[in-house]
Amino acid sequence: MEANRYDAYREDTAGRANVADSPERIAYYQDLARLETGALWTVANKIEPWAPRSASVPVVWRYQELRGHVLRSAELVSPEEAGRRVIYLNNPGRRDVAAAVGWLYSGLQVMRPGELASAHKHSHSALRFIMEGKGAFTVVDGHKMTLGANDFVLTPNGTWHEHGVAEDGTTCIWQDGLDIPLVNAFEAGFYAVHPDLNQTVTHPVDDTSALWGSAALRPQTAGWTKPYSPLFKYEWEPTYEALRRHARVSAGSPYDGILMEYTNPATGGPVMPTIGASMQLLRPGEHTKAHRHTGSFLYQVAKGSGFSVIDGKRYDWTERDIFCVPSWAVHEHANLSSNDDACLLCFNDLPVMRSPGLYREGAVKDNDGHQKLI
Repeated sequence: MEANRYDAYREDTAGRANVADSPERIAYYQDLARLETGALWTVANKIEPWAPRSASVPVVWRYQELRGHVLRSAELVSPEEAGRRVIYLNNPGRRDVAAAVGWLYSGLQVMRPGELASAHKHSHSALRFIMEGKGAFTVVDGHKMTLGANDFVLTPNGTWHEHGVAEDGTTCIWQDGLDIPLVNAFEAGFYAVHPDLNQTVTHPVDDTSALWGSAALRPQTAGWTKPYSPLFKYEWEPTYEALRRHARVSAGSPYDGILMEYTNPATGGPVMPTIGASMQLLRPGEHTKAHRHTGSFLYQVAKGSGFSVIDGKRYDWTERDIFCVPSWAVHEHANLSSNDDACLLCFNDLPVMRSPGLYREGAVKDNDGHQKLI
């Protein structure tokens, strides 16, 4: 708001604040300010908009532009120095909270063969999506998982976790996704480093996949009661095959193509209380219809190339690129290949939207369901 002006947000609409400034009113507002208070009608239309107004803007982070810088970080800083050697994605509209979009943080982490980061835990929920390299592994509360390209991995809030690459592996890069900005907005963030710096593996390697990774089958004696998924690794091959099976028998969604959500196999709900995730397949040449919804979305191109139209502007993407769709932004996706499918990983804050009943969506009706480019 401009200095000494308090009517910048007034609206000439019944039921909305419409109070013009006057010398007497301005003096009154200044008296209130000295008491660390204010008149609601001077800001009501700003803090209660007619519809969501995201501070985030659409961005495409192009992997081929970033990859060299990510690898360069491994030459400049060790895991011991950095704690986590990550190049984070900084949305121009959310730089004050280091968010990639909305209240979601993301970055690209690199580790070389033989490197092992220290074990730690925090209040933030986290996920990993493996982009390149061989020999990566994660340990979560004593459960060790071996990781390959396009595997989706959880490190839930409050769990001890660490990441590394085997001596005989290759340099690995993965995308991190966390709810750091959200937890910080709640002023609820805690962080701890393991007293031994690294934890002991206490379970057979890849045991959570063996127990919980079978489709529609639940172990009888599991007794899982934690609020996050007991399956810490979702492998790419069965995920991709599930999408292809789905596509053979269903038209899918006009807005998302063939989309399947990563779920908690113990409950059928989201993988973590604050972060949801999905993988979607766009058939060759498919161009979805446009829609919008509350909730912030961050996509990585797991396979293929295409483009998305977000609020009327086209954004081209190819494999490993990352792009975001802010809350309530109109969007549609297209696969540019005429003979191969494209796949998009997405993680989002939909569990947070849905829990208090804040989720809402709407479709574009005009122009055969597509946006006009601007």
